[in-house]
Amino acid sequence: MDTSQTLDISVGGMTCASCVARVERALAQVPGVRSATVNLATESARVVAAPGDDVDARLRRAVRTAGYEPRTAAAVQAEGSQGPWHGFAPVAAGLLLSAPLVAPMLLSPLGVHWMLPPWWQLLLAAPVQFVLGARFYRAGWHAARALTGNMDLLVALGTSAAFGLSLWLWWRAAPGAMPHLYFEASAVVVTLVLLGKWLEARAKRQATSAIRALQQLRPAQAHLLGPRGETDVPLAEVIVGDRLSVRPGERIPADGRVIEGRSEVDESMLTGEPLPVAKAPGDALTGGAVNGTGRLVVEVRAVGAESVLARIVRLVEDAQAAKAPIQRRVDRVAAVFVPVVLLIALATLGGWLLAGAAAETALIHAVAVLVIACPCALGLATPVAVMAGTGVAAGRGILIKDARALEVAHRVDTVAFDKTGTLTLGTPVLTALSPAAPAVEASHGDALLAIAASLQSGSEHPLARAVLMAASVRGLAIATPRDVRAEPGRGVRGIVGDVEHAIASLRWCTELGVQADPAEVDRLQRQGASVSALLTFDGDGTPRVQALLGFSDEPKPGAAQAVAALRARGLRVAMISGDNLHAAQAMAARVGIAPEDVRADVRPGDKAAQVAALRAGGHVVAMVGDGVNDAPALAAADVGIAMANGTDVAMEAAGITLMRGDLALVGEARDLSARTVAKIRQNLFWAFAYNVVGIPFAAFGLLSPVVAGAAMAASSLSVMANALLLRRWRPRRAPLV
Repeated sequence: MDTSQTLDISVGGMTCASCVARVERALAQVPGVRSATVNLATESARVVAAPGDDVDARLRRAVRTAGYEPRTAAAVQAEGSQGPWHGFAPVAAGLLLSAPLVAPMLLSPLGVHWMLPPWWQLLLAAPVQFVLGARFYRAGWHAARALTGNMDLLVALGTSAAFGLSLWLWWRAAPGAMPHLYFEASAVVVTLVLLGKWLEARAKRQATSAIRALQQLRPAQAHLLGPRGETDVPLAEVIVGDRLSVRPGERIPADGRVIEGRSEVDESMLTGEPLPVAKAPGDALTGGAVNGTGRLVVEVRAVGAESVLARIVRLVEDAQAAKAPIQRRVDRVAAVFVPVVLLIALATLGGWLLAGAAAETALIHAVAVLVIACPCALGLATPVAVMAGTGVAAGRGILIKDARALEVAHRVDTVAFDKTGTLTLGTPVLTALSPAAPAVEASHGDALLAIAASLQSGSEHPLARAVLMAASVRGLAIATPRDVRAEPGRGVRGIVGDVEHAIASLRWCTELGVQADPAEVDRLQRQGASVSALLTFDGDGTPRVQALLGFSDEPKPGAAQAVAALRARGLRVAMISGDNLHAAQAMAARVGIAPEDVRADVRPGDKAAQVAALRAGGHVVAMVGDGVNDAPALAAADVGIAMANGTDVAMEAAGITLMRGDLALVGEARDLSARTVAKIRQNLFWAFAYNVVGIPFAAFGLLSPVVAGAAMAASSLSVMANALLLRRWRPRRAPLV
């Protein structure tokens, strides 16, 4: 049995992909840690470790020893709620101190030749270099001590070289001479990098806005109905079974069931459904939804971590904390990036010296190489796009459980649907009860229906509910069965009165050696009905068919349009059903699935094998289902897609969960995956291209350190801005059917 625990730690002070690798190594060395994944964009670490009372403390100490700041959840939440200008003060100070240093460079093209005295340049540049830039020295020192490198080390080395060169030139200059100093280069580079990091942090807050918006759906208080009437209590004190009053316009405090009142509820922030949903006594409510114009009395069914809203937040956080497969490849490149840049900088210095250049010129070109190299763009390219994509998906009612599902979904070329509850409403009705003996009296048919209803009285299966509903409509008395045994995928068997009966699938009938009337079975199936048989067992255990039961279901509204939209995208659409071939093909025809793509008479345990068969030809398969019996198939597919109105087991097995029963979300999930992966590829292209082009330009003396610093900041910002464009994504319209 797996006894591991998962811990999330917020990590402050990371600046690039090299920092990510250092933190992961530090966490992996803690005893008991089985895996550690660090995300630069969310500034968090997810660790799977063996249970222990002091594991969290050891992990936090390892983060601190590596040179980074383990932050508390309260600090992270407070930071996320800060205004748009939070943290701008150091940047403003750097801009004010650097402006006089840059002014002569800007005025020179206008014919104004003016230069600050060296003392003034030193007084302006020193606070920027050693006070505002102290963070680069601290982080760079930790990296160097660990025999690794990061962006901070490159900035610290580059700006220190420019600052030190200025002091050297000033000291070597003749008395009264005005040497060309590079204080402005060191100060401006530090300021530009600080500006870039501040803009990055601001963009990250925008990228994580989806989680904050979900977390803010919880109201602070609830109106508790007790013996003394209505009292306001903090939401943390609400427990399962409490009765709450929800006034018009208020958010529903917790998951529950309506016991009094009628209203319409806006669930758009949870499901993406734009229209309010009518609620009446007996209907389920989800915490965080907004009540309409009626007062409701709600009985609480789930609170805290067990609520739907908490699970949604967990799923989105899991997806944003996970590392996409493509990011692991990028991390391997980033691991050697800084050492390679340091070697290129040394080669640049040596090359210019060998070419006969002055030491001043050679050093400035080496500084430009150090400053322009940008590992942070590589580290941000993938996670920021994943954050933005999962946030947009959550707003549409599409919960992406892991980054792998988001990365793979766009390659899906085959979509397989379960039938009952996925393509159909999942509420079949009993449309036929055909006794085996011809010309029986109606009362005998009622007696058979009563036996069938008695057998099914303790089952929640959709077909059982259909039998019970039919018996209830006729006002039939239902007996309590004995020794009831459910046979998964076959039916149910038990004793009603003193006689043993069973409701059996046609497959089970064959296994028992009993055959129903083939003509009647064929007639019902051609009408699109699912057929079961009511069996009676004689004293010696021999079964006899007493009646055939025909069940019919209706396709979900929009199912045909969703299938047409998928086929319009060039996808193959299949159906995997445990139903008989005629009934499955009849439903497939109604929703637009070709007969040759119907897999019928599939046992629950064999659905995964059907998915594997679809994948065998090199196809990338998405499986869409909602039941416990769909879980193995969801796990076997390249991408499992579960309906949120289904079972928890199905949602755990799936990589994507649809928060409402609209099958159009399947196509939307694929489109959003394609858009997100396109952004990842664009970001990686520009991050690599920037370094491939920028570093040689700097090495050959075509870029000054100031321009290199601006370009480095711009590279990270361009990656962030490109990813945030995902927030403007809108689904394409489905074709009319």
